[in-house]
Amino acid sequence: MISFFEASLAELSIHRIGNKSQDEFYVLSDQSIAIRDITLSRLLQTYFLGPYEKVNEIYRFIHPNGDLNLNEAHHFAAEIFASGETFHENSKELAKYLYDVSGHPKIKAGELYVAYFENVQIEGELHDAIGIFKSENKESYLKVFPEKNGFGLSYEEEAININKLDKGCLIFNTEKEEGFKVAVIDQKSADSVYWKDEFLKLKIRNDSFNQTASVLGVYKNFVTEKLDEEFDISKADKIDLLNKSMKYFKEKESFDLEEFSNEVIGNAEGIESFKSYKKNFEEEFDQPIPDSFDISGAAVKKQARTYKSVLKLDKNFHIYIHGDKELIEKGFDDDKYMNYYKVYFKEEE
Repeated sequence: MISFFEASLAELSIHRIGNKSQDEFYVLSDQSIAIRDITLSRLLQTYFLGPYEKVNEIYRFIHPNGDLNLNEAHHFAAEIFASGETFHENSKELAKYLYDVSGHPKIKAGELYVAYFENVQIEGELHDAIGIFKSENKESYLKVFPEKNGFGLSYEEEAININKLDKGCLIFNTEKEEGFKVAVIDQKSADSVYWKDEFLKLKIRNDSFNQTASVLGVYKNFVTEKLDEEFDISKADKIDLLNKSMKYFKEKESFDLEEFSNEVIGNAEGIESFKSYKKNFEEEFDQPIPDSFDISGAAVKKQARTYKSVLKLDKNFHIYIHGDKELIEKGFDDDKYMNYYKVYFKEEE
């Protein structure tokens, strides 16, 4: 969805952000950096843009009051896109604003990079993009170099691993009135909510990828967490319901709530319970999911990794259920006073 083989790094500003609650301060640079070294520019693009090649979710800036002009990150990005000459000054404003919301005691100090890229591709179109990145975790590196009669060895501490971007976002210069297109990287941690929710204030875009992912996520939670409250259902039956839903999404081109409910759940009480669960999710998270939409293959592939088809029996056996649930039966042995499963098959491979 996002690629950077045609992209170029036009301008870069670096600042340092401390933790406000720890009485650390921010340090702002006087001017942006001109990157003239081709190798360094290529490494920076790999560090900043490389992680986005695997990102599918696209967000938009929002503000709780509904006025996008009150979203600071959106405002400063719009200023930069409107006039490139304001890039560095607005990068400093972004740094100061990030410092203001860095109040959680576990937030680490680190460098803030604000970059301007030209010709980054998103969804098949080329756009300029503003990148905002923060490096928080440092590592030590060994350096081996040739020396007379052999090799020498040294090290460098507090270095940055260009294969591990801690936090970042790409703001694309398109659809400004809707909140721009924004892609996010945020390594999970106890303090990570401040980056996406407090600093950027983002809401996921309601497209086919997110609609598909949302329905699969809601249905998975419904089966694994909600069904037990209302129905007497075995783990094998739960796995069967999950397998049916995944089969539906892999074979169909579009989702239809009524069709899905009848083909996958097939029980009037279960269908009503799922629809109610879906409605509660939409209201709680303010994330409406339409009753019909085009299915995203990328979202299905991503969600499939979280769908478990393994029946774990104590610590002795794992049964993988991929097909007909009718070929497995559950029972109870009175003599051994233990549960058992009976599995039917034609051939052993």
